[in-house]
Amino acid sequence: MVLTCLNEFVYIRPSVQFFIQVLKECDLLGIEGVSKQIGSANHRKATLKVARLHQKIANVRKDTLHKITTHISKNHTVIGIEDLNVSGMMANRKLAKAIADMGFYEFRRQLEYKSQLYGSKLVIVNRFFASSKTCSNCGIKKESLSLKERVFKCEHCFFECDRDLNASVNLKQAARSVVSACGLDSADTSSFVARRKC
Repeated sequence: MVLTCLNEFVYIRPSVQFFIQVLKECDLLGIEGVSKQIGSANHRKATLKVARLHQKIANVRKDTLHKITTHISKNHTVIGIEDLNVSGMMANRKLAKAIADMGFYEFRRQLEYKSQLYGSKLVIVNRFFASSKTCSNCGIKKESLSLKERVFKCEHCFFECDRDLNASVNLKQAARSVVSACGLDSADTSSFVARRKC
């Protein structure tokens, strides 16, 4: 995931290894629980172990989301995000688990209230804006771009860039155009400058 703010890029690579390790452990505990007799003390202990592990996973996800959204809202005056069709993305069975793990709705919800709390401006770009297909260098839109193409290559200006980075630059430019058209409140900017000096 690449998050873009008007003055810099914030790269977020969630710790996938932790989730893989914990989910394997969860599977093993589930198998262990199946072999116990239902209603026995050992079955209850095994069920409790699985429940604790699920609680640990939920707590890590919640903690990570809160830390990321707080950091972004505190340190950036303008934040641009894309309004994604998550239910449509979940239809792809190969990507559904990874998309569900990211918690896009919760991420957006937290950004919305924290940006108001810390005085930053959240710009939500329309989901029909072709951020991935548009060249961030010349602005020409490609006809098609498959998911397996991880490097964006423009046939018009021969610009090459990582697909996600190209989309984030386009979102940055879209957010900048909205801010320059609507204006940024002076109170937001002054609070940002005051925080920077501290």
